[in-house]
Amino acid sequence: VLGRQVARHLVTAHGARSLVLAGRRGPAAEGMAELCEELRGHGAHVTVAACDVADRDALTALLAHVPEDRPLTAVVHTAGVLDDGIVQSLTPARLATVLRAKADAACLLAELTAGTGAALVLFSSLSGTFGGAGQANYSAANAFLDAFAVRETAAGRRVQSLAWGLWAERSGMTGALAETDLRRIARGGLRPLATADALALLDTALRSTDAWFAPAGLDTGALRGPDGSVPEVLRDLVPAYARRTARTAPAAQAAAPTADGLRERLAGLDAGARHSAVLDAVLTQAALVIGHDTPDSLDPERGFLDSGFDSLTAVELRNRLSALAGVRLPATLLFDHPTPERLAAHLLERIAPAGPPAGSPVLDRLEQLEAEFADAPADPALRDGLRRRLRGLLDRLDGVPATGTGQEPGPAALADATGGTGDADEVSDDELRAFLEGDLDDA
Repeated sequence: VLGRQVARHLVTAHGARSLVLAGRRGPAAEGMAELCEELRGHGAHVTVAACDVADRDALTALLAHVPEDRPLTAVVHTAGVLDDGIVQSLTPARLATVLRAKADAACLLAELTAGTGAALVLFSSLSGTFGGAGQANYSAANAFLDAFAVRETAAGRRVQSLAWGLWAERSGMTGALAETDLRRIARGGLRPLATADALALLDTALRSTDAWFAPAGLDTGALRGPDGSVPEVLRDLVPAYARRTARTAPAAQAAAPTADGLRERLAGLDAGARHSAVLDAVLTQAALVIGHDTPDSLDPERGFLDSGFDSLTAVELRNRLSALAGVRLPATLLFDHPTPERLAAHLLERIAPAGPPAGSPVLDRLEQLEAEFADAPADPALRDGLRRRLRGLLDRLDGVPATGTGQEPGPAALADATGGTGDADEVSDDELRAFLEGDLDDA
């Protein structure tokens, strides 16, 4: 679909009068006959070839048939293949399928057209810059194109890589996206580009000598996480919210749910109303994640998986609730607490646990320490030391004998001895997705 739009644009906007349209299906591609007729109606000479440009012999033969009176001046490579899956499910074959269409093809095109002086424009994807959930192979393939263009340009070759965001016009790669998928993409800060806008961005890029551009529609508000944070790569475009102080906070911070906001709300409620408030928050975030217009459509007693959650949305809900609650939550959250009702009860315990009487000097000192460590220490050695000390305190509170005394080891030591991290929360997002997609059956 994108190749068809670009071919039409090269003829109507750039005055191209000779095109070779190469694809694996050649003349059998859907709509090819109509496209050729349209382009010829604009005065262009069009040749259609069935060619896999990642095949050296096929590409060599194709280039050999470019007529001398219409020499090659530019190549636009728009091809791409998807084979989505979590990291643990990827095999060499699944990597090769995706990398071949992008990386192998780009290398061959650059090599076999090197003597022609032709410019090379590569269609990459924003997933190579931002990453894409469940798209490790596709992200890697596009990141390769971006780096390849920079290297070739530095060596004196005219090569550009355009890391496109989402086009509004549905293509063979995006046509299978459901409405829920599109809403998830929108929550990530991407707005679909109208075809006219995308082609205008293409022209802007082609007028530049820079090797890499990311033509995309960004929703700067949605680029912020639930806690107001912004991915590092975007912080020059979207300033992160400042952390709230005891007295003041930026007015814009109200746009995103925060842990402080939820805690303040709970502090003003009696015990009976707190659970309802947390349940409302869980249902609101769950409805947002799976694209429901209202949380009223979700049954608090019905399981998340029965309500339409999958591996990606389960992780997203965990991340949003972690930011909302201000506590680190395990990747297995929706399995440990499989309904909104049970999850709300768990979050309430984490946010407002019952503790010693108010005014306890121990609690006062603990609150001071929590304030000092509002952000995780950057020093890995310091973090490890804190973990050991905190686990030791928990063991003492639970009446578990300390390790190293000849007595039975505590839970943390048992976890470490069996090869774990000693932290039940240390389950990666990919491990959760693997579990959801049945890839840990043999574990």
